[in-house]
Amino acid sequence: MTDSDGVSPTPSSRPVHRTVALRTMSAGVFALAGLIFWTSFNTAKGVDIRSDDPLPKLSDTVRTKNSRNEQLEGQLSGVRQDVDRLTRQGDGVSPAERARLDALDKAAGTGPLTGPAVDVTLNDAPPNATALVPGVPDPQPNDLVIHQQDLQAVVNALWQGGAQGIRVMDQRLISTSAVRCVGNTLILQGRVYSPPYRITAVGDQRKLRKALDDSPSIQNYLQYVNAYGLGWKVGAQKRTTLPGYSGSTDLHYAKPVP
Repeated sequence: MTDSDGVSPTPSSRPVHRTVALRTMSAGVFALAGLIFWTSFNTAKGVDIRSDDPLPKLSDTVRTKNSRNEQLEGQLSGVRQDVDRLTRQGDGVSPAERARLDALDKAAGTGPLTGPAVDVTLNDAPPNATALVPGVPDPQPNDLVIHQQDLQAVVNALWQGGAQGIRVMDQRLISTSAVRCVGNTLILQGRVYSPPYRITAVGDQRKLRKALDDSPSIQNYLQYVNAYGLGWKVGAQKRTTLPGYSGSTDLHYAKPVP
């Protein structure tokens, strides 16, 4: 092979071309590395991108929000009591109208309720639980925890049994209350609870117990109680007082995006 002048390249000229090519490639690599370092610095803006500081735990965030909701709920309860007191003491409010307000509070669940009650307590099984009945397969993780449908089954059965009012943990239920579980925690009206879960219903104790016994959903739950040791306890109180609901009664619903 010859060059454009018809002169064949000498063997000594080939290393020169290779050296120039290697130098050009090296310069390009260093330039690319410099561009990467500059981009990283510009993105970080002087901040350590991969910090050794641990990220905030989700459980800590939930605990903080739960404490804040509890504080706000207490403030709202105080304001509601003041409004109710001033309403009943206002000029022009007759005894009949006061009696009607009291009846509405009782029906809506915003007023205290006293009477005989039935208590139901549900709890997770021990984490290392095994089958307690011969022939039953070893439990899966979901078999050992309380689920939303278990709590709903108890609440629905108590309403079916004629409960005049129901309290879940320390909160009174009203017509818009939703018993929801996320993972193995209960979220009720902006508050987060962990098991064991206690449900208290005021009403005729005989009818309430019968409603619990007759519920197909509860009968299914009791099979897991017997098989894996989930918690189930039913008790009674001769007289107890459920607090009135003190949260917001405003309805919240989804709205279309403009």
